[in-house]
Amino acid sequence: MAGRAQQRLRGAPAGRAIDGAGSGDGRPGPAARGKFSRAAAVTRSGLSRYPRQLLDSMRTKHEICDQPASACLLDLERLTRSDLAATWLGHATVLLRINGKHILTDPVFSERIGVRVGTRCLGVSRISPLPVCLDRLPPIDLVLLSHAHFDHLDRPSLRRLISPETLVVTARNTARLVPRGFGGVLELDWGHFLDLPGIKLTSIQPAHWGARTALDRHRRYNSYLLDASGTGHRVLFGGDTAMTDAFDGLGPLDLAIFGIGAYEPWDHHHANPEQVWRMFHGARAERLLPIHHSTFPLGQEHRDEPMQRLLAVAGTEQDRIVARNMGEVWAAFPRSSRGRSTATRSSSRRSRGWTTSPSTPASCCATSR
Repeated sequence: MAGRAQQRLRGAPAGRAIDGAGSGDGRPGPAARGKFSRAAAVTRSGLSRYPRQLLDSMRTKHEICDQPASACLLDLERLTRSDLAATWLGHATVLLRINGKHILTDPVFSERIGVRVGTRCLGVSRISPLPVCLDRLPPIDLVLLSHAHFDHLDRPSLRRLISPETLVVTARNTARLVPRGFGGVLELDWGHFLDLPGIKLTSIQPAHWGARTALDRHRRYNSYLLDASGTGHRVLFGGDTAMTDAFDGLGPLDLAIFGIGAYEPWDHHHANPEQVWRMFHGARAERLLPIHHSTFPLGQEHRDEPMQRLLAVAGTEQDRIVARNMGEVWAAFPRSSRGRSTATRSSSRRSRGWTTSPSTPASCCATSR
């Protein structure tokens, strides 16, 4: 399997909130008062939603949200015709095609996310249906997991994807959460890269946190930069992040994928749309695919507010915001326009399987199992 090379990405570290000092007279300073106010807002937000959601959780069994083929909104043919294509499947789940490989980010297909107790899942329920019949998904070559939060690392959804031909790359100290049966599960630490066939994958530290429960704050959290050899396509998957300068100067990028929702009252962990627009420009990306909104009720903002605010701040550059609706395919550089033939499904399957690049020293391998 691909290794973790001893090379770090040049760039600024992830942005961090700086706690201010007290006023000198024994009273808490502005930053401390801000933390108290934020904690109160988070508590009020949780109490307004979670008790009702938990009661609903006890009444229904946990199920995968799937659609019949007739309800599938995904234009799979358009996706597979392109050198670079992407579609948003809800929350932080994006299906990418790059350099002939199919990649899924943070796959969540469940009707409800949260802690599982027997056949029940104690958590929030989906407010938007899955836009795809799971049986119509192409064979997945690579699964990228940004961190261990229940709305990003959903074990039932991962079980649905288990294949010996699929590689999973995840953040440090999270591999044991991934169900067994995949071709490999690798942990990629901040600033390190994997040389995969046709794609170089680099991990970046966003401004977030990775604990799945109150007792495992040792888990890390990743953003990922994908560099495709040959075509030169470059894609950034931001995952979850607050406002940070960690992505400044990464470009030029063809596509940046950023979360734009659940910022109220979580703006210290989730960037708001205006901040996302600034990070998008700082990363020097050509197109923005907004995610992490309108799928699960995780924030106090109205489900339509994140996209409305993003379009407002984009102004005359709204055409740079792509795949705004679930199941809508954005594609760049169709193969026919480059004089290439469309690959067949069988040849795509024969090309699957990630192996270690000879240039990556095996002694620096990422954690795997």
